[in-house]
Amino acid sequence: MKVKAKKSLGQHFLRNRGVAERITESLLFKYRRDFTEENSNPEENSTPEENSTPDKNNKAGVLEVGPGTGALTDFLINREDIALKVVEIDRESVKYLSEHYPLLSGNIIEGDFLELQLDTIFYGKFSLIGNFPYNISSQIFFKVLEYKDYVPEVVCMIQKEVAVRLASPPGSRDYGILSVLLQTWYNIEYLFTVDENQFIPPPKVKSAVIRLTRNNRSFLPCNEELYRKIIKGTFNQRRKTIKNSLSGVLPESGKAELPYKGMRPEQLGVEEFIELTQAIEPILH
Repeated sequence: MKVKAKKSLGQHFLRNRGVAERITESLLFKYRRDFTEENSNPEENSTPEENSTPDKNNKAGVLEVGPGTGALTDFLINREDIALKVVEIDRESVKYLSEHYPLLSGNIIEGDFLELQLDTIFYGKFSLIGNFPYNISSQIFFKVLEYKDYVPEVVCMIQKEVAVRLASPPGSRDYGILSVLLQTWYNIEYLFTVDENQFIPPPKVKSAVIRLTRNNRSFLPCNEELYRKIIKGTFNQRRKTIKNSLSGVLPESGKAELPYKGMRPEQLGVEEFIELTQAIEPILH
């Protein structure tokens, strides 16, 4: 059967097998664990980063988002070192995958990735991979942040403009809200660019592949909800200084003690936003 790309779902099927293989080979699998039901505690069964040699029960969980007609699935399905599951919202694609990849039997989740409880997909941590629909890529990353303790690695193809933004350092004009939030918990690498003509139908923009790997931060030394609120609030008025962008949040007396008050949000990195949040916490209480 032939699957027609649906504009409503933002589908653009990758047709270059070399690119597809390169994407799947970008997975690092810095952790592996036993996925047998008897050993379902993710902390007890996590292995050190240097111990990445798989055996039949020591597999890396992988969830592929939006496999479509299986461009990436083709290079993942027969690997004995991973436990593969896919999530697909398009019924036509689900039927295609069921017919062409019998090894996926029982491991195709038909539904919306954004509606999933990711902590129930595997018994513990897993890698995320996919050619993300451009129209929901930001929502996917916010979902990843919700489950950051379950998703140590993401390899994905997204719109080039968004990829540049996420990987941009402080001081760049592309640096924004999602850049800071993701960089709080992940190291982000821009891997390579993919031209429009590698897809059916070709999108109107270039694409790029990025890799997110969980950093060593296990908690924030400040109120996480306030941290997110400050980042969003300051970037929503990014042309203003920190002091002026927080005018509706802080009393005038509290602004005098703020660190970085004369700077603009794009000049602040993760550590500076943490420090700013720590300074604001006692002022609000």
